[in-house]
Amino acid sequence: MNHLTVGQRAPLSKLAIDDTAPITLKFTRQSPIEMDISCFVLDAAGKLINDDYMVFYNQPISPCGQIKLTHYESQPTANKGIQAEFEVNLSKLATDIDSLFFVLSADTPLNQIQSLDIGIWQQSQKAQAEYQAADFAQQQASMLMQLYRKSGVWRVSNVAQGFNGGLAAIVQHFGGDVEESSSTVEETATPVQTKPSLEKVMLDKAPKLVNLAKKATISLEKRQLQQLTAKVALVLDASGSMNRQYKKGRVQEVVNRILPLAVSFDDDQALDCWAFARDPQYLGEIGLSNYDGFINNAHGGWRKWALGPRINNEAEVMKAVTEFYQKDGLDVPVYVLFISDGGVNDNRGITRVMTEAAKLPIFWQFVGLGGRGYGILKKLDDMTGRVIDNCDFFELDDLADISEEALYENMLEEFPMWLKEAKQLGIVQQ
Repeated sequence: MNHLTVGQRAPLSKLAIDDTAPITLKFTRQSPIEMDISCFVLDAAGKLINDDYMVFYNQPISPCGQIKLTHYESQPTANKGIQAEFEVNLSKLATDIDSLFFVLSADTPLNQIQSLDIGIWQQSQKAQAEYQAADFAQQQASMLMQLYRKSGVWRVSNVAQGFNGGLAAIVQHFGGDVEESSSTVEETATPVQTKPSLEKVMLDKAPKLVNLAKKATISLEKRQLQQLTAKVALVLDASGSMNRQYKKGRVQEVVNRILPLAVSFDDDQALDCWAFARDPQYLGEIGLSNYDGFINNAHGGWRKWALGPRINNEAEVMKAVTEFYQKDGLDVPVYVLFISDGGVNDNRGITRVMTEAAKLPIFWQFVGLGGRGYGILKKLDDMTGRVIDNCDFFELDDLADISEEALYENMLEEFPMWLKEAKQLGIVQQ
């Protein structure tokens, strides 16, 4: 049986779970207080499909019939006992269902709960997550475990993220309706200044990128990121094995494709760029006035960059990026697109940097481009020991093999999820 530590993510297949067959989640607790277990069924934007897709004791079956609360006990107990059992048939869920979030809530602080275990069963028990009172602190709700799709594969995440405000606050967080009461305190909405459309900005200042802007906008709107303010960074592997990618213009294509995100996110409509081999070099900002031909023009062109011997040293450039934004103040989140063709070394150094960086409002999107031997970069998504999962990885044999729409979908797949969790943990201050 597999033990899922807090923060751990894994494909269900690695836990010997067949996602084409039904699975059962059993919640066993020992608690002197009443508590509730609910399942929220979410779309790709992290929002409740509709209010009927909140499965709990008063609404035990989802409209599609594939998520069922088959057993429930809400009363306190002095001994360990099963409180809830959910039966889920993942393979029969509609394609617009992106994730299931299992949530614990109570009317009093959760740290009064003595213990809570979640077991995932399929004929036999395949995995277990365990929580004690200290894991819950003073919050009245906790987003415990998530089943979610990634690249068409169902995965599990032991989130264990406390949430202030109780169940009503979580319902609102997921976009559900909460009945108003006389005790509800009205909040004054802060006006949001609407940004100009990305397509219009590009049409005015970089007409060559208008088509890219249209495709980026679709992904941004799908994830409700159009009004996000963030910094964008690009980190480019310039080791010797990348020469072919530079010569074929593939690296310049990367610059062109990420720039629409920078223009959308950043008030300066620019991104910060680094290159690395043994040594890192900050290449400056890339904006609408200098993006065209940047790779061949910046600092004398890519062949002349001051990177030392053209060997891999990912940890040093990651440290340089982290320190750069720490000095800058980290007043907004940072999205880092990190390109590498593999040959990764210093796994310990990379692990150390990423573990420390998880405490900061920086998200790392690693992309393997036309190479192999990605090492720890490919495993970072499932690495434990971090306060939050702060990265994602996908690989391409050739940039020409993927559509621009699909590229944006991959680039933004986990960023919104990280952004929400980082806000809840106070890592992102907005």
